[in-house]
Amino acid sequence: MTTVPEMEDDSNKERQQAELLDKIHSLSDLELAVLLSLIAREHCLISTEPDFVEDLSKELCLTAVKTFGLTPVIVPCHSQMTLDEFAAALLVPVTPPSSPQPNNSHNNYHTHRSVPSGSGSYFSKHNNVPGSSSSARPPSQQQQQQQVRATQIANVILAQNLDHAPRAVQIQALELLRTRRLLSRTSVHTAPKQLLFVAVVGAESGGQARVTHHLNDFLYLAHWHDPEDGFAYLEEQAEEGWASRMGIMGLGNNDNNGDDGDDSAYAKADDDRASIDSGSSVVKRGTGTGMGSITNSGLIQESYHSALGGPGRFGSGLGAGAAGPSLSPQLTFHSNDLTAVDPTSGEPQPPLLSDSEIAHLAHLAQHDVSVDIDVRRYQMNIVAFLRMHRAVSGGVTPQATKHFEQLMRSLAPLHGLDFVTPALVGLAAKKVYLHRIEIVASPERERSMQWGSELSAVEAMLEGVGPEEVIEDVLGMVAVPQ
Repeated sequence: MTTVPEMEDDSNKERQQAELLDKIHSLSDLELAVLLSLIAREHCLISTEPDFVEDLSKELCLTAVKTFGLTPVIVPCHSQMTLDEFAAALLVPVTPPSSPQPNNSHNNYHTHRSVPSGSGSYFSKHNNVPGSSSSARPPSQQQQQQQVRATQIANVILAQNLDHAPRAVQIQALELLRTRRLLSRTSVHTAPKQLLFVAVVGAESGGQARVTHHLNDFLYLAHWHDPEDGFAYLEEQAEEGWASRMGIMGLGNNDNNGDDGDDSAYAKADDDRASIDSGSSVVKRGTGTGMGSITNSGLIQESYHSALGGPGRFGSGLGAGAAGPSLSPQLTFHSNDLTAVDPTSGEPQPPLLSDSEIAHLAHLAQHDVSVDIDVRRYQMNIVAFLRMHRAVSGGVTPQATKHFEQLMRSLAPLHGLDFVTPALVGLAAKKVYLHRIEIVASPERERSMQWGSELSAVEAMLEGVGPEEVIEDVLGMVAVPQ
């Protein structure tokens, strides 16, 4: 017989689960791509049109801070970038507090923690630990300078235009992701427990966004962001001119020259068009609840509609309501950290999703999600058909199959499911193979040519075919389990 406390515990768990799903369903496509990478503790490639790469990097920077409470850094890459320049750009300053700070459990990435003895995340010769003899007296000017020099690898690394960087730099990035260590001429830095590396690339389509071969295969998923879908956080901050005035780490400059202009392509866009876009396709969060209107969230909606057999919880009515006066948190510096601060109270704003909630989703994906044998066969058939497609010359690797499995499992908890549906398998295939599939370089190399196919027929077959078309073609050919 079920006791009253057990019933109350079950009720609380159901309520917490419902609240978590509400938060997830309020996320934009970009936020969902980041969330899926954090759940799997993997890394991703996010692309957009070349003119909007800078704006995409800023949007992801704000997403890391406001949605996930992580410390981001934007690393602008270029063809002349050196290994030392790349390594230095990944580090963010850490200044230990001179006096004890109150413990903010909900914002532990934004509070300044002392450097414990033997910490693998800090490699400074001068770490003043509170409670030691050196911290008992007021620090001298030299000690203060030494404290400011303490650095660590950022939680979220946004490698802007990574495809422009030299091959050696991209290989160093791969080595960081594999070993979770950053080697420089003078020191060794260990990556933080929560590390997300995002290659932010400009391309004409998602299938054209690539980095060097081995790093490309190591990246978990790819997401193409259409500029017409807008940049939600940038729009919220547009009137404040935050980017030019604050000089976010690796972005803009810190010189207070009074210039509040933004030279990015998005800032130069027509105000009327931006207003229309923001009203039709961008998440707008209201005050207090963390929920807002959303009418274009393909990353979750596409699978949600087909998986659950209905229009989903995002009907047109949800997106029709007008938001009230904006009280969104403003982005400010707080003791050398980029922190979301509530403008009404001045207190640090907790992230929308906490570490414990992300860890809970990861646990559900790994241990509670089941895959039926028919769904598993469907997954393997997709892999086989992709590998044998006439337009494909490579990219369907064992690493991709592993990521395919991870992603379709991670998608299930986001929809409140404890099993994988065929729709989730199809959605996972689109995200895992978008940046991996390699199209036959020339018609002469298409495999049927060795059996006498006509060159003109092969040319016609390959014309206009990219990774997106190949994936759609395969999903149309493979029988879906009933």
